[in-house]
Amino acid sequence: MNTIKLPESNLKPYLQATYFIDCNHPRIKKAARQLTGSLSEPKMMARAIFFFVRDEIRYNPYSFSTSRKDYQAHTVLARDKGYCIQKAVLLAALCRAAGIPTRLRLANIRNHQVPAKLAEMMKTDIFYCHGYNEIYLDGRWLKATPTFDRFMCERLEINPVNFDGNQDAVFDQHSRDGRLHIEYLKQWGEFPDLPFTEIITTFNDNYGKDMIQQWINAGEQHYD
Repeated sequence: MNTIKLPESNLKPYLQATYFIDCNHPRIKKAARQLTGSLSEPKMMARAIFFFVRDEIRYNPYSFSTSRKDYQAHTVLARDKGYCIQKAVLLAALCRAAGIPTRLRLANIRNHQVPAKLAEMMKTDIFYCHGYNEIYLDGRWLKATPTFDRFMCERLEINPVNFDGNQDAVFDQHSRDGRLHIEYLKQWGEFPDLPFTEIITTFNDNYGKDMIQQWINAGEQHYD
């Protein structure tokens, strides 16, 4: 694959702190130092951050919220759990704190194996505005998906997404038993910050306000 290194000015938006990607927050800076302090290569630093967010921030779709503060990276870090968008925001903040340009991506996906409890509430198998990342390494933007932790993957017998710093890391189309799992339907593009208002509007338009309220009320329930 050809690489074209971008000028530093083009990368600046992907290194800056924002309200959501608060890479200048003391907790984020401390965590980034702890994860990368003994490493010197950006690729290894990015991998350390990826696996931390993937596995130590447990996936919980019931972490959904319509409150802006619940999407700030330092809040996600403190809670040790989140759903795809929240985890992507945290990964972006930690990478930026380590000096690695990182941005958000959004896509609509179909999960053909949605757990029954969640499917009953959602009334659909489409997840709108699924959040993941792109990390800039060696002159290339690489996709990285830290959503599902390895513990959940083992329980559901799906392959965890692994990021090696050399190629895109996105969901497998099939689970271990060969059944169809994740299907990418629509790409929304990449973003230097979380387009919070647009996401909530999309959820309201496609899921409906009643379902959104059920999702919020589910609150602290565990992912089954």
